[in-house]
Order: sequence, then structure tokens, then C-alpha cells
Amino acid sequence: MDSYVEKALQEWKKEIYSTLDGIDKKYEETRSELQVYNYKYNITKQVVQSTMNEEMIRNIREQYQKPFEKKFNELKDSIKDLEEKKKVYQMFVDKIDRVLEKGEDSSKIPFSE
Repeated sequence: MDSYVEKALQEWKKEIYSTLDGIDKKYEETRSELQVYNYKYNITKQVVQSTMNEEMIRNIREQYQKPFEKKFNELKDSIKDLEEKKKVYQMFVDKIDRVLEKGEDSSKIPFSE
């Protein structure tokens, strides 16, 4: 493999690692926020279960439980999306590493496996 090709692939790999770092940071932030909303939702749910007054239950559900549940579900979806992104970008790194290890020229690189 020509040195300029290897250098270009190494630079691309660094860019991808930078993207992966950003995804990892966002994942950790989202995971932390998800934990908070998990607690908020579960605490609210327990309070509702322990409350006898129907009007208070409705108010608590409207004011807290429904918004917390909605945010919790949004965060769960975000976590799934971030996990998928991590997986995809890691595939880039793995493929680049495989090409660099083999030292293949571009005519021999398979487009699909």
C-alpha cells in the first residue's frame, strides 16, 4: 500500500475516533439524564399509588408522571440511536484497521462482506 494512502486512512481513522468520542460523551450525558428521569418517574408512580385522592392523582399524573414518562421514553430512544451510531462508526474503524493490516491496494478491497 502506498504511504499516502496509508496516511490518508490513518487521518480518516482519527476523524472517526473524534466522532466516536463525541458520541461517547453524548451517550454518557444521556445515560445520566435517563437515570434521573427513571428515578423521577418511579418516585412519582409510587406516590400516585399511595395517594387516595383522585383529584390529586390526576394533578400529579398531569404535572409530573406523564412528562417524566415522556422524557424517559425519549431518552431511551436516544440511547438506542447513540448505541447504533457507536456500532456503525466502530465498523469504520475496524474496516480501516483490517485494510491497513493487510496492506491491500484499493483494487482488492471488498465493497461488501
